[in-house]
Amino acid sequence: MCGIICYCGKRQAVPILIEGLKRLEYRGYDSAGFSVVNKNKNIVVKTKGRVSKLEEKKIGMEIDSTYGIAHTRWATHGVPSETNAHPHNDCSGKISVVHNGIIENYLELRNELIEKGHKFNSETDTEVISHMIEEYYENDLETAVLKTVERLSGTFGIAVIHADIDHQIIIVKRGSPIILGVGKDEYLAASDSNALTPHTNKMIFLNDDEMAVLNSKGYYIKNLKNEILEKKIEIMEAGDYKIDKKGFEHYMLKEIFEQPETIQNALRGRLIEGEGVSKLGGLEPVADRLKDIKKLIIVSCGTSYYAGLLGRYIFENLTQLDVQVEMASEFRYRKLKLDENVAVLAISQSGETADTLAAIKEAKRKGALLLGIVNAVGTAIAQITDAGIYNHAGPEIGVASTKIYTSQLVILTLMALFIGRYQGLSYIEGSEIILALNRLPEQVKEILKDSEQIKDIALKYHKYRNFLYIGRLYNYPTAMEGALKLKEISYIHAEGYPAGEMKHGPISLIDPQFPTVAIAPADVSVDKMISNMQEIKARGGKILTVTTQDATQVIDISDDVITVPKTISILQPILDVIPLQLFAYYIAKELNCDIDKPRNLAKSVTVE
Repeated sequence: MCGIICYCGKRQAVPILIEGLKRLEYRGYDSAGFSVVNKNKNIVVKTKGRVSKLEEKKIGMEIDSTYGIAHTRWATHGVPSETNAHPHNDCSGKISVVHNGIIENYLELRNELIEKGHKFNSETDTEVISHMIEEYYENDLETAVLKTVERLSGTFGIAVIHADIDHQIIIVKRGSPIILGVGKDEYLAASDSNALTPHTNKMIFLNDDEMAVLNSKGYYIKNLKNEILEKKIEIMEAGDYKIDKKGFEHYMLKEIFEQPETIQNALRGRLIEGEGVSKLGGLEPVADRLKDIKKLIIVSCGTSYYAGLLGRYIFENLTQLDVQVEMASEFRYRKLKLDENVAVLAISQSGETADTLAAIKEAKRKGALLLGIVNAVGTAIAQITDAGIYNHAGPEIGVASTKIYTSQLVILTLMALFIGRYQGLSYIEGSEIILALNRLPEQVKEILKDSEQIKDIALKYHKYRNFLYIGRLYNYPTAMEGALKLKEISYIHAEGYPAGEMKHGPISLIDPQFPTVAIAPADVSVDKMISNMQEIKARGGKILTVTTQDATQVIDISDDVITVPKTISILQPILDVIPLQLFAYYIAKELNCDIDKPRNLAKSVTVE
């Protein structure tokens, strides 16, 4: 949600800023803009819509500048429009500001500034920042920014330039990530390291309430008390991930087909087969404390929340822990007993999710052990947690998560295996799990070979406007995730339900125009699933089933069937969800939806 890229160096800034914005597009946005300085004048170009439109808009403009700031916006305060797009200026037009986050006291500040004669052009909370800096500015931009930040409540990543100050960009971070890139005679900043990797692998991760000043000679970092800080430069070993579709029509489809590789990446170097246990270097610093943990609370949002729901079953199966799963946005409202015997596990694809970050800050305040599963190195959640594990899945560009979800499930299994082997889980049981994990990449490839069959089935169902997804036990979360995928990218209403709850309300919706997607492999719950499916058939409902080849009764009762390979019960949902991802994709494609950038959604949700 929103993206920032800044450049200060010797090269032309605009092409670098535009390319940086393109590498941030996956985060979700509705408008874009940049501000650069030429001959003591701010040149601001903004547009509603895609970065490509911004790029077209600058054609023919003579822009000669070697420093500037740029932004992609996802609307919070004010509708998507050119006026509300960032950057925002002060009254003089000399100060330009881009901002990620929320200024919670902006109305109070706005009214104060209006009384002092400031004229506002937008509906945004961000514009108060530029005017407040103007109010405090006395030929010292750093001091003006520091005084402004003292007045701001909320979360923010801010970048500021002043047309009268040559080659100076001021960055401030509180809650919303900002990363510095140190190049050769050039300095950058961005909200995501992916925008920096084409230019440098040397990065500095700012902590909350830190300010960085970039100029033509270098950079320095301060705290908000104006004290100079020494920060370590991190060398990003992963290199520059290429942002391309590799011949696929959409990033989402590419990422679905990448899952054999990303599952393998989640496993690589993390299994000790001879001992039936996982090796997780990210947890080793807290291994002794983990042995004494009695309770695990998983906090997450969206797709990561459904991964957490399945994670609960996995941990209960493999460990002796008492496990709870909480929606991160509701966690702070719960009166939970958290102490040193409780671990709180945050799951977040972006590592920036504001609600999840707020939840673990609350848990930290109460003394719990903080663990994390994130995909991006150096993100806010990775910094605040005591220990954790990276997905190493590469950037996920499609807004609807696919490869990260299955990667999260693999890592949750590895974590449960790691803890379980300290408890009652035997070597034989651990070895069976490892054997099944190692088979997953090839089994996913088998499913992907049937993508054309899944496409044909999707075409049969694309005209329906409502779906019910049902599953039991390990596949109850799969039903939830399958329904989410469909509604995210096709805008079709879909509900995921535990199959046993169907008769407590949703069955009233069933008719020939309301199909059900049943996830019903041959496991201990299959007989109950068959009963639920019979109830649907009795009411004229159509059933599309994802199942295993040996579930013959399930196949017989279904209108359409997608079969997947069979694995152990706790891992079966990893295979079951792949067809649901493809099913949603092909329906959305048939409906001509913007699959990679669905309306109103953002990849990285950095506001609560």
